[in-house]
Amino acid sequence: MRRLVLARRTLASLRSEKTIVLALVIQLFIAAFSSFLVVGLVSLYDPGSTGDALDVEVGVSGNASDDLAAVVDGDSRSAVVYEDRAAALADFRDGRLDAVLHATRQPSGRTVVAATAPEGSFRTTFVVTQLKDALAAYERERRADLADSLSRQPVDLPPDRDANPYFSFTYTVLLPLLSFLPAFISGSVMADSLAEELERGTLELLRVAPLSLPEVVDGKALALVGLAPAQVALWLALLAANGTAVANPLAVLALVAGVAAVLVAGGAALAIGVGARREAQLLYSFGALAAFGAASLLPQSPQNLVARLAVGSPSLGTWASLAAVLAGAALAYAGLRRLSGTVAE
Repeated sequence: MRRLVLARRTLASLRSEKTIVLALVIQLFIAAFSSFLVVGLVSLYDPGSTGDALDVEVGVSGNASDDLAAVVDGDSRSAVVYEDRAAALADFRDGRLDAVLHATRQPSGRTVVAATAPEGSFRTTFVVTQLKDALAAYERERRADLADSLSRQPVDLPPDRDANPYFSFTYTVLLPLLSFLPAFISGSVMADSLAEELERGTLELLRVAPLSLPEVVDGKALALVGLAPAQVALWLALLAANGTAVANPLAVLALVAGVAAVLVAGGAALAIGVGARREAQLLYSFGALAAFGAASLLPQSPQNLVARLAVGSPSLGTWASLAAVLAGAALAYAGLRRLSGTVAE
């Protein structure tokens, strides 16, 4: 009962933390209006996904201009053939062209392409993306034409995939962000709150209540570990209302709870060990970011786990990784309880 009272007190104190409240409001806005925001965010994440919204006029010159122009002409691109490069560059400088490609066929059979693109705007990013797509298609075509004359087999090009950029962005970027940010915030609040209690001496008053240090840690952790999956459950409901279905919501919530428990235990341990609010926050932030960065290099990274669970394609390794996260959460919290018990003595 005393732990629950402290948990309610911890949650009530969050209302005075303007930074935390603002972060929650931003997440709420993203989840509530995800179907609208994803369109704009994907245009930055993958400019080529804008389709026919913009048309790129490309000037093509050189002795291989006819072959290259046939490839450049396509969705969102149109090619204008020039006799010489100087005329194409003149039209580019006058704004009549978005880019210039100069293709030179060499005696060896190789084709060298020099690209000229504008500087410094969102349209520049889109133009460069379209040029890369055109040159990749041209490379594939030239490989096919020269396949019979090769003396050795080159490295295969990656296969073409017609993936939906909105689907990819939603499940590999947006959903992991909304899932792990609450866990990160919970650990941060734990480090800040416990360090503040130690710094100001109010922790001693709580222990006189009577509450032991392990009970104080339990009360705060109960609130903050539970807060993360509660937020994510709301985010998932709002995403579903916007047309983004999540196949294994309970598994996603279990993963978030496990990650939150690890981060909360780490934040509490830093607060107890350092005892100073600013230093504990700094160490927690660097440690959490380093841990997420290192975990991202794993085959079953946290982002990958969320995406696989959400799209309904978990493998045996996915479930094993989820079990490992939950086991790690239990061990981390057991270690925190032992640390707090040792300090209390």
